[in-house]
Amino acid sequence: MGEGFFTDAAKKFMHDVAAVGKMCHSTPISKINFEEGVDAIFITGGHGVVVDYVSNPALKSAIETMYNGGKVVGTVCHGPICLVDCVKKDGTPLVEGLEVTGFSNEEEEAVQMTSMVPFLIESKFKEQGGIYSKADSWNSKVCVAGKLVTGQNPQSSEECAKAVVKLLE
Repeated sequence: MGEGFFTDAAKKFMHDVAAVGKMCHSTPISKINFEEGVDAIFITGGHGVVVDYVSNPALKSAIETMYNGGKVVGTVCHGPICLVDCVKKDGTPLVEGLEVTGFSNEEEEAVQMTSMVPFLIESKFKEQGGIYSKADSWNSKVCVAGKLVTGQNPQSSEECAKAVVKLLE
């Protein structure tokens, strides 16, 4: 909720009692049946998620079930770090051959967090055969590769969410 990140959309959300209530009483991802009744999953970003999303079997299962079932998977900023553990039906890395983005190496260096994250998203996606694409630092960039939607940084959040919604129309 710091300066530059606490956008008008974020302020609107924080003043929406029903929305905040749902967030505070959310269902653990391991308790959701992603095989039916769920059309999309959106994985948020932020530096804190790099600890929660890597090597998370429940999240990996949810993403693979959704993606391999032809459903929409969206993620932004540091959220795409969760894609690294995921595979397609044929066992290849989920990002292989797909245009993807996430927090760039340059942005990570700018905030002096390269030694605090398990790996750099840009480098790892390239290593896995992903077609990594980015905008200049702190500018919005969203990639849509079929049903996979990735956003580069906090500035991409709204555009990324809109791309997910558009795929559901």
